[in-house]
Amino acid sequence: MLDLELLLILFPAFVAGIIILSTHVVLGRQVLKRGIIFIDLAIAQVAALGAIVAHMDHRIEDIPYSHVWMPAIFALGGAGLIAWLSKHFADELEAFIGCFYVLSAVGAMLLLSNDPHGAELLKQLMSGQILWVNWSQLVLPAVVSAAILVLIVWKPQILEGAGFYFLFAIVITLSVELVGVYLVFSTLILPALALNQYVGKYTLLLAYVVGFVGYLAGLILSASYDLPSGAAIVAALAVSAALMRLLLSNRSNKAEV
Repeated sequence: MLDLELLLILFPAFVAGIIILSTHVVLGRQVLKRGIIFIDLAIAQVAALGAIVAHMDHRIEDIPYSHVWMPAIFALGGAGLIAWLSKHFADELEAFIGCFYVLSAVGAMLLLSNDPHGAELLKQLMSGQILWVNWSQLVLPAVVSAAILVLIVWKPQILEGAGFYFLFAIVITLSVELVGVYLVFSTLILPALALNQYVGKYTLLLAYVVGFVGYLAGLILSASYDLPSGAAIVAALAVSAALMRLLLSNRSNKAEV
């Protein structure tokens, strides 16, 4: 059984997960629709590279909120490049995005190669520290996520054009800071993938259910068995997505019979 103290620790992390899910489920469906699966990894990695650059230069690190605006500059620059590539090299876009991700990852490794705390920082950026987020860290992501959702509802066509890439960059920048690169990718892709073959009016709602269950189960497993929180949530999201897809597949088969 989870005691009250543990629940109090888990609650901010769970709220962080809800904030992340609020935008990532919608954007993840668009990623699958466009067939650019690795864009989330690429943008997340380049945002992480921005965070590393800020960490390496103490003049930048001492500027207020450099841990937010520096990754945002890198992510928006990366999004702009990918938007340009999508117009001029559409047939090769996925390959270019993959190269972009690899170069960003290598750049991060090279920058941190002589930093005594480099391995720890790189691990934090990749795996995240969602279990230890505090309420003050959630204010900006909550406000920005709410604004983006309002914009999408008010002007849904923004997801169809180049504006999608810039919305994506803003969301990813804030998400990487909270939960790390691996969990950003999983939150975008797994709920969307679970419902990718399902056509119905509850598609979006069921995708949110997949994410909700995955985050809740992953956080409980992490806290109960002292597991890495990011890895536990990724695993739980994968199981949740697989079960949802299996359930919908069985229902579809019965309907055909």
